[in-house]
Amino acid sequence: MNILKLPERKAGHEKIVMVTCYDYTSARIIGQSDVDIILVGDSAAMVMHGFDTTLPIDTAMMAHHVAAVRRGAPDKFLVADLPFLSYRKSLSETMQAVAELMRAGAQAVKLEGIAGNEESIRHIVQSGVPVMGHIGLTPQSVHQLGGFHVQGGSQPDRTRLKTEARDCQQAGCFALVLECVPESLAAEITAELRIPTIGIGAGADTDGQVLVMHDLLGLNPDFKPKFVRRYLDGNLLWLDAFNQYARDVREGSFPAREERYAG
Repeated sequence: MNILKLPERKAGHEKIVMVTCYDYTSARIIGQSDVDIILVGDSAAMVMHGFDTTLPIDTAMMAHHVAAVRRGAPDKFLVADLPFLSYRKSLSETMQAVAELMRAGAQAVKLEGIAGNEESIRHIVQSGVPVMGHIGLTPQSVHQLGGFHVQGGSQPDRTRLKTEARDCQQAGCFALVLECVPESLAAEITAELRIPTIGIGAGADTDGQVLVMHDLLGLNPDFKPKFVRRYLDGNLLWLDAFNQYARDVREGSFPAREERYAG
């Protein structure tokens, strides 16, 4: 998969599949799968480091995750999130962050919102780096949004998000993530844009879908947003395996004779 094939996918109504991943071992498995795109998201702050929001992660931490995922899945198209404020200080600092993530192994970057980002997006794209946009619920703005809520519920907000989508396309984004917006709004934006849309909590009419790997594997039983489908009860499977290991050690059945070195 590369960005030149994405318009063909949209035109052919062939869905795009993206998964968020942060580590080498998981990336090795995804690298063997039918998933099209790996997103190394700033959600690593929450999923991998235990923070309440995405805000604490910085470019250096993101670059470490990107490098690990790239080593695990060398053949997958890899998009990296630009972390909080890394693209809001100056154009020079924005490009330093972009360069760090690209050198770590990304093939594109993603940033949230469009207001105030138009010049940065154009400059990044003109520098040879593909940019994925992201509107709707933008987690880096969680405090301004008053929490993690569905966006676009009112007519003024619907109009604003449609304008933001068009502006992202005009600025040069090759694709657009729509997060937590009403299905009808996502469908309207998808139909209007030339670039593909990738939804998360945006219904079934987007050009593709993205989920966090840990969510679809059911590794956090306390996180139950409406839009997540669990394809595995990973928490229970892992817990059972750890408990079986503990029992085997305490009962003396591990290591078995064939698992020991003689001599």
